[in-house]
Order: sequence, then C-alpha cells, then structure tokens
Amino acid sequence: MSVELETFVRMKDKLWFCHFDDDNYVNVRQLEALLQDYNPQEDWYLGKISTNIPIIVNDKRKKKNVSFWFATGGAGFCLSRALVSRMNPYITGGQFKTIGNEIRLPDDVTLGFIVDYLLDVPVTVIHTFHSHLEPLKSIKFERLSQQISLSFSNNTGDMNVISLEGLTSDFKILDRVTDPTRLLSFHCYLYPSTKYCANDTKTSIPAKQGPAH
Repeated sequence: MSVELETFVRMKDKLWFCHFDDDNYVNVRQLEALLQDYNPQEDWYLGKISTNIPIIVNDKRKKKNVSFWFATGGAGFCLSRALVSRMNPYITGGQFKTIGNEIRLPDDVTLGFIVDYLLDVPVTVIHTFHSHLEPLKSIKFERLSQQISLSFSNNTGDMNVISLEGLTSDFKILDRVTDPTRLLSFHCYLYPSTKYCANDTKTSIPAKQGPAH
C-alpha cells in the first residue's frame, strides 16, 4: 500500500487513486461512472465499511485512545487527488509504514486512521463495493451488473460466491472446476465477446489465469 500511494503521488496527471485486492473483480465501467459523480479536487474517501463500530487505537503521538472508521481493502476504495495531496506528510518517505507499525494494524486500517482521524475526512459509503465478508449470494442477479467490486471466499468449505441464477443460455456459464469463484462467468455476461466466452467455442481458460480484473 505504501508503494502504491507513493507511486500515485508521483503520477501528477491521475485524478483518482483506487485500490482493489487480488480477489476482487472490478466492473471498470461502473467504477468510471461512479467517479464521474465526484470532484477529484475535493476530499473524497469512497469505500465500504466492514465493522459495526469504529476502530479504537492508541495514538502514541498524542498519548490517548482515539476512534475512527475505515474502508475495507477487501471491497476496494478510492481516494481523490485532493485528499491524497493532503495525505502527503503521512504517506511519503516511509511515513505510511511508520504509522502502521505504531498502531499495529493492517494497511487499510492505517489508511482509515490517517484519513478519518488525522485529516477528519469521513468514509463515503459506496454500497456497490463488496468484499468476501458479505453474503454474496444475497445480491440479486438483476443487480449484479450495477455493482462495482465483487469478491469470493472459501474459508469454511462452503464457497461464498455470487449467484448466477437468472443467467440465460444466451451467455456462457463456465463449469465450477474452471470457474469456482463464478467471476469468470460473470465477466462473460458483461463482455460476451471475450474469446473464452463464446458459446460456440471450446476455448479453455489457462490453468493459472485468475478472475479478470
């Protein structure tokens, strides 16, 4: 995360910093549409909260306990250029890692500490961001194409994946061995012209290829 943020700081022509984990599927068209609704020259912290109560940590610099909210990296989040510029003293020169080590919490929580607590910019909750912590089958099929990020998990042996009930025979549904996360099949629904998605081809997915990002 520290490297990502410092790289973005150097990319002066970019308006938004967005981070998604490697188990996320990102519907780029919907993400672009979302960002059109927000001004990158204003402070915006867009994401999804995964806790019911704020995080409480000890701020060693001020020697007191503080509370704050954070957007989970499991669902992804976006920061405006203006906000990242304000974050500079806390993210460049290794400061992001230093702060993370001080509060002894993961990178997405460290980001929330900086943004919500130190800079007083709250999380704007985007309900179309989704992490593996949510019951993904509860997202109705007719709403799937409107979501920005989707994920999956298999922590309990019962795959937590999106439901493709409602997908017609006009679109290719890959078998569960090839597509256990169901995200490749969802990609075929969004982009049916993708080579491996055509119903009349036997093209297979390379064994090491993951969900399309």
